[in-house]
Amino acid sequence: MSESETPLRPDQFDRYRRHLTLPELGLAGQQKLLAASVLLIGAGGLGCPTAQYLAAAGVGTIGLVDDDVVSASNLQRQILYSTADVGRPKVEVAKERLEGLNPDVTVKTLQGRLDSSNAMELFADYDVIVDGTDNFPTRYLTNDACVLLGKPNVHGSIFRFEGQASVFDATKGPCYRCLYPEPPPPGAVPSCAEGGVLGILPGTIAMVQATETLKLLTGLGETLIGRLLHYDALDMAWREFKMKKDPGCAMCGESRTIEALIDYEGFCGMPAREGTAAGELVQTSASDYARRRAAGETMTLVDVRREDEVATAAIEGALWIPLDELEARIGELLKAKDEPIVIHCHHGGRSEKAVRLLLERGFATAENLDGGIEAWSLTVDPSVPRYS
Repeated sequence: MSESETPLRPDQFDRYRRHLTLPELGLAGQQKLLAASVLLIGAGGLGCPTAQYLAAAGVGTIGLVDDDVVSASNLQRQILYSTADVGRPKVEVAKERLEGLNPDVTVKTLQGRLDSSNAMELFADYDVIVDGTDNFPTRYLTNDACVLLGKPNVHGSIFRFEGQASVFDATKGPCYRCLYPEPPPPGAVPSCAEGGVLGILPGTIAMVQATETLKLLTGLGETLIGRLLHYDALDMAWREFKMKKDPGCAMCGESRTIEALIDYEGFCGMPAREGTAAGELVQTSASDYARRRAAGETMTLVDVRREDEVATAAIEGALWIPLDELEARIGELLKAKDEPIVIHCHHGGRSEKAVRLLLERGFATAENLDGGIEAWSLTVDPSVPRYS
């Protein structure tokens, strides 16, 4: 008897009774779920509800990859966590909750970053990969590893009041690169932390991801392969876009040029870290900036956030020049052109854009405060309020 045909215990018949009643799913479908394995990249707004529904449905093995800890700003939408969990690793809390929800499920965790060194080995052990990430390097990495391994990639993304979902499977249709051959320029697309997100929105998109995952595992229905769903919460409107495989796709096309995982931060134009060569964008950590300031180094700190953000939290001594006014007011920085000019925003995205503008205008000493005021509050001065 195969693993997928293992008889159900009496308590499992009771737990999955509503599945067993569905003739399209039934006993055979539930056995497939119990024998299946799904890897979720990210245990945040999308990963939390997706994981909960997959665990409740009886997916036998769920993997979770996330390097973050629970923060108070997560609780508005990341529904696996509670106030008491703030400061704890997300994957640790998620494992407790999911195994408590369904003891049939084995939860495997990696508290760390997914990167080119571990993705292939990690993905190989799972039937379906669910992408719940919020950054382009990891999305392209997830896509490429799935293509190389022949795995389906259940995609979801959210921003403000809108979201989208699809299934990318290069063995049957397009991959993520067929839709987005190149990433947007750094800073062009604000993160959810900078642009905000309606708290319930991730749950809506995650339900699509969970549904598509169950369909892939059981063979039910028609999946979203070759289709992209777009959701607008304000209008309560869904739109569907057809997608075709791109013959010229660098990853899955007829003459693909990518045969192995690459440097995804470099591909997405992410700035180098401390120690960057002269003329390139320089990052400085909050703790390093604090150390340099305490040592008496002459520096100018510029805050490029919106006025409402500055009213909520600010770093003492910062010069406030909103990003959309920076070019017009660049003359205010001329007197500091020969000393380090450190730019900060909320999390670092808008300030990167500001630094690039300054570099183009000849301000060779411009630096980006890595992680923005959020990192300052977490690592230097906890009295500075955090916000989302």
